[in-house]
Amino acid sequence: MQPLLVGVGELLWDVFPQGRRLGGAPANFAYHASRLGCRGAVASRVGSDDLGREALQRLDLLGVGRSRVQIDPILPTSTVSVEVDALGQPTYRIHENIAWDALEFTPSLASLAAEADALCFGTLASRAPATRATILQILGAVSPRCLRIFDVNLRQAYHTPEVVRGFLETCDILKVNEDELPVVAALGEVSGDLLEGLRSRFGLRLVALTLGGRGSILHTASDHLEEPGLPVKVADTVGAGDAFTAALAAGLAQGLDLRVIHRRAARLSAFVCGREGAMPDTADFLRMENLPGKDKRFDWGG
Repeated sequence: MQPLLVGVGELLWDVFPQGRRLGGAPANFAYHASRLGCRGAVASRVGSDDLGREALQRLDLLGVGRSRVQIDPILPTSTVSVEVDALGQPTYRIHENIAWDALEFTPSLASLAAEADALCFGTLASRAPATRATILQILGAVSPRCLRIFDVNLRQAYHTPEVVRGFLETCDILKVNEDELPVVAALGEVSGDLLEGLRSRFGLRLVALTLGGRGSILHTASDHLEEPGLPVKVADTVGAGDAFTAALAAGLAQGLDLRVIHRRAARLSAFVCGREGAMPDTADFLRMENLPGKDKRFDWGG
């Protein structure tokens, strides 16, 4: 059976000057996982409104599992105002008092967690106490085989030292970008070699660092892999990091070699940068890929 990869947290509409597109890091993660040969699912909450109904319909069209997306009878579906500069870099204005701030832990979410082969979460959805508690309960309900991926995604002031440290102590894999790395390291009281310091202090299996156009690094107890950036005409960078995380999680769940995983994650991230929005059609990318077999399992080492 295909591995089940679950994104937990925000499901929203990114509102660009030219229109809106479905987004939210967990939904982006689940979409790309579903395109890479896994079962992608999102656990979130939308309003009982037109935007919520359209979001569910869109997930159906994208092939993303949405049976655990809750409907809030009062709070509205989330929207985020996005401005993209000349270099394709986005600025977000994230609105408050919306449906995913009230995600509830239910037997349905518990069963999804128990089935998951990988679970991805971040700091944004943890801004509200109710959803933060739910995420922690979900993390407590996963099986020992499940990879718990903390894709930090620092947004505005929606994180606290306590939340970041708590998630570091809970996750198996940490994914950060170059701006987030020193912030997370400081909150984790790590200095010196930040990647190894974070890995060893919190017992992480892997730390993934994305460096924008300069490439990315995967660091484990036994490997330090660097992948150069790829030339691409950037449309916008929205969702590129989520695509990288999804390719990383999918490759690990499928048992691919780490170097193969890294190259595929870098290529998918670059592909997304060249298209508008976080969930572009990746059919061309998939046609270009020549994925190896699953005969070689990745050895974590250490």
